[in-house]
Amino acid sequence: MPADIPDIIDLALAEDIGAGDITAQWFTLPGSQACGDIIVREPACLAGTRAAVEIFRRVDPTLQVEVKLSDGTALDKGDVVIRVEGTAASILTAERTALNFIQRLSGVATMARRFVEAVRGTKAVILDTRKTTPGLRVLEKAAVAAGGARNHRIGLHDMFMVKDNHLAAGLNFENLQRMIATARKANPGIRVELEADTLQQVQGFFRLQGVDVILLDNMSLEDMREAVRFCPEKVQLEASGGVNLQTVRQIAETGVHLISIGSITHSAPAIDFALDFRPNPPQ
Repeated sequence: MPADIPDIIDLALAEDIGAGDITAQWFTLPGSQACGDIIVREPACLAGTRAAVEIFRRVDPTLQVEVKLSDGTALDKGDVVIRVEGTAASILTAERTALNFIQRLSGVATMARRFVEAVRGTKAVILDTRKTTPGLRVLEKAAVAAGGARNHRIGLHDMFMVKDNHLAAGLNFENLQRMIATARKANPGIRVELEADTLQQVQGFFRLQGVDVILLDNMSLEDMREAVRFCPEKVQLEASGGVNLQTVRQIAETGVHLISIGSITHSAPAIDFALDFRPNPPQ
């Protein structure tokens, strides 16, 4: 669990519990014990189990939490993914926050899995973007990985990515080449990616030294195929912009190496999960 994730969990619990769970306080029997299962209600790809476990333990460290299926598992309707035992009031207090994390993150993993399956058999790799829920990026990118796709840069700190607005701020090919050389010397091992809006830009970027990836922004299939045709082996091509499940296969078949898709994280629908208490055995 990354170091900053407990802070996110604390915020989520604080907004739900506030001054206290008054229903659990007044409408559960003192000391009542229960066993609950988190069950999926539709086919999905699982993610978020570590966050859910941490939530239960943060509410009540005495709860016994068992992860039945690991992140990345393909789920069928009715599968039990987590079992939790202990004080009924504690389980009820943690329930919604745990479900919120697991439904959101499994939605991201499921969306990622659908895109990966859509391009299976091509060489294209599906990537996420930085279009994530504020504060949840690390968890959402872990969910992307659980779905079988790969992470693009985590943030502004781990990859050079020169976009159209950087270029519009006064860069040209001469000073761009100088900046690439200087940046790479000071930061060996960090990749350099340039965003191109036209084939003319792509051809110009190919002539620069030290470029790892060229992003083909909102280009037509014909232009992507042309870029692939004259792409040197040392440079990868990344397609981006308006990619969906209906178009991603055609894009992959142009021969691009990478396809980045913001909707994996910003538009993934939540997966339906529920926590059901198991019946108490007869006394």
